[in-house]
Amino acid sequence: MGFRMASNLMKAGYKMAVHDVNCNVMKMFSDMGVPTKETPFEVAEASDVVITMLPSSSHVLDVYNGPNGLLQGGNSVRPQLLIDSSTIDPQTSRNISAAVSNCILKEKKDSWENPVMLDAPVSGGVLAAEAGTLTFMVGGSEDAYQAAKPLFLSMGKNTIYCGGAGNGAAAKICNNLTMAVSMLGVSEALTLGQSLGISASTLTKILNSSSARCWSSDSYNPVPGVMEGVPASRNYGGGFASKLMAKDLNLALASAKEVGVDCPLTSQAQDIYAKLCENGHDSKDFSCVFQHYYGGKDEV
Repeated sequence: MGFRMASNLMKAGYKMAVHDVNCNVMKMFSDMGVPTKETPFEVAEASDVVITMLPSSSHVLDVYNGPNGLLQGGNSVRPQLLIDSSTIDPQTSRNISAAVSNCILKEKKDSWENPVMLDAPVSGGVLAAEAGTLTFMVGGSEDAYQAAKPLFLSMGKNTIYCGGAGNGAAAKICNNLTMAVSMLGVSEALTLGQSLGISASTLTKILNSSSARCWSSDSYNPVPGVMEGVPASRNYGGGFASKLMAKDLNLALASAKEVGVDCPLTSQAQDIYAKLCENGHDSKDFSCVFQHYYGGKDEV
C-alpha cells in the first residue's frame, strides 16, 4: 500500500524521502532515485510532511515513539504535518495526536504554531492504491485537513472529513466490519444457492439487480470464475489479507467494548476469520471465506 501511495505522490511531483523495514522496498525506491533513510527520525528531519502506512497500532507507536521514531527529537520536530494512514484503534490515534500537538516546530511555517497529526486511513485496497483511487477518511484539525487535501487527492479520488482526532480511525474500523459482514452474507448466500441448484453467476445477476446488491457482490465477487480482475480470479492472491481483516475486526470489538456497544455480527465475523487464519489461509484475500470456510465451488 505505502509503496503505491508514494509512487503516486512522485507522479504528482512531490519530492520525498522514504524509510521501510523491508530492504527490498528501500532498494526499489533508491533505484527510482528517491532518497532512502535509515530510520523514521531521519525521514522526519528531512520532511515538512510525514505520511505513515503501517500494519498495526504497535507498529505506529514504535514509528512515532520508538528509539528512532518520528518524535525522538523530544518536544522539537521539523514536520508541520504528520499523517497516519494505518488502520489502528481510535484511542491510539488520539493519544499520538495529543503527543504531536504537545511538540513545537523547529521552524514555524506560515500560521502553523505547532505540528499537527491527521489520522487518515484508506479504503480501496491495493488496486485502488495503485490506480490512485483511494478514499481517505480523515480525523483531526479541519484546517490541517484542508491543507493536506492536495496530498490526499494525489493518492485517491475521495476525501471525507470525519471530525476530531481518531474519527478517521473510527470510520475505518466501522467500514471494515461492514465489509466483513457483507462478504460473509454474500458468500453464505452464493454457497446456499449453489447447493440449491442455482449457479453463482445467475444468483449474482439477481443480487446485483435487487435489494441485496452490494460491493461484495458487484465489485469484489468471491466466486472464482464469476468476475475478472478480483482476487477470486487468481486463487485469492493479492487484495486484502484475511489476517488483516481479523485484525480489524479485533479493533472493532475492542472499540465496541470500550464504549459499551454490543456487536454480535462483528463477533461472529471475527470468529470466522480467526478460524480461516488458523487453517492456513491468513495470507489469502478475505473473500476466500467463500471457498475455505463455506466450501463454495468455482463457477465452471
